[in-house]
Amino acid sequence: MDTKTIQRRFDLDWLRVFGILLVFAFHSSRFYNVENWNLKNNIWYPSVEVWVQFSASFMMPLMFVISGASLFYALGKSGFGKFLKDKVLRLLVPLLVGALTHLSFQSYLWDKTHGLFSGNYFQFLPQYYPDSINWFGGHLWYLWYLFLFSLILYPLLRWLKGNGRGFLSRLDGWFSKTGAVYILALPILLLYLLPSDFPMMGMNGGYRYLMYLFFLLWGFVLVSDERLNESMRRLRWVSLSVGLALVAGFIIVYSQIADPDVMSPSLFLAGTMRVFGGWICVLAILGLGMQYLTARTSRLEYANEAVLPFYIFHQTVLLAVGYFVLQWGLPDVLEWAVIVVISFAAIMALYEFGVRRFNVMRFLFGMKPLVRTPDAQTKKTQLKATVRPI
Repeated sequence: MDTKTIQRRFDLDWLRVFGILLVFAFHSSRFYNVENWNLKNNIWYPSVEVWVQFSASFMMPLMFVISGASLFYALGKSGFGKFLKDKVLRLLVPLLVGALTHLSFQSYLWDKTHGLFSGNYFQFLPQYYPDSINWFGGHLWYLWYLFLFSLILYPLLRWLKGNGRGFLSRLDGWFSKTGAVYILALPILLLYLLPSDFPMMGMNGGYRYLMYLFFLLWGFVLVSDERLNESMRRLRWVSLSVGLALVAGFIIVYSQIADPDVMSPSLFLAGTMRVFGGWICVLAILGLGMQYLTARTSRLEYANEAVLPFYIFHQTVLLAVGYFVLQWGLPDVLEWAVIVVISFAAIMALYEFGVRRFNVMRFLFGMKPLVRTPDAQTKKTQLKATVRPI
């Protein structure tokens, strides 16, 4: 493992963009599946439910794995103080901004559609502030757990990149053997055996919160050695086939379970197929990215910078647009397409004209400030100032 010749992994940037677009597509379909949500269409579709279960099998594991990979490249540049400051600015600030602003609309829709409130949004706000603020709820739970797990893992990750790099290299060498990396799903699966009242055993995004700690850790491990990367790249199509087969098996078994809230042999079997299938799909996606997504483009740079604001905005905008479009009486397929197109355009407009160009807004949305480059005349003046007469 050579940490001195690290180059930017553009495949991870591409996959980060892909992951956020997948989250957007996932949430746009939540109007039409069976599971409860803030706002629902009158009819749900089994095909959409299959899509939701399929995408949820690897969607959030992929996001945490990519975040773990980013931790590998971020660690070592400075000490814990700088690390903590970066995580606060990148994760906690936008989380608090969301909780104190637009998440109120999501809470309003939930209460209104579940018979808990009957007034309009502005009548709801005094009820939301200050007692019902959704500090860690809504879709921004990812930011909170990424922050928490990054701090929990910091001592271990720091050791692995320092005095423990020999151990990490030996570990990577073993997991680089054909198919050995698949068994990293085993400790994640074992969390199913913990009682439901165990800390962080609530579920979101298809998995228990505590499971994402392991996905974050494994993301760090996966990118730490070229042998492991080459193994994932070489097995990309095998991993994709095995992962999809296991996820399909999960969907079939899970659909036959009468009570998914009660542990049973069938539920554990379904959970086994989901965890291993989702993990192996993540490995396949990483391998495909290493093979095909290596180009650096201006579009990638723009999209990669927009990822966090897009994520912060997307669910509230989808719900706001859906709130009106669902009342138009359109055919459901057209209705969904209209929601997606309008929501995507609105999110990008909010980002481009409301966030991207202003450093105050960039700070609130976890972005780095713009670096103001001098114009041509200023550069010319500066150049003259640096030239001394002979």
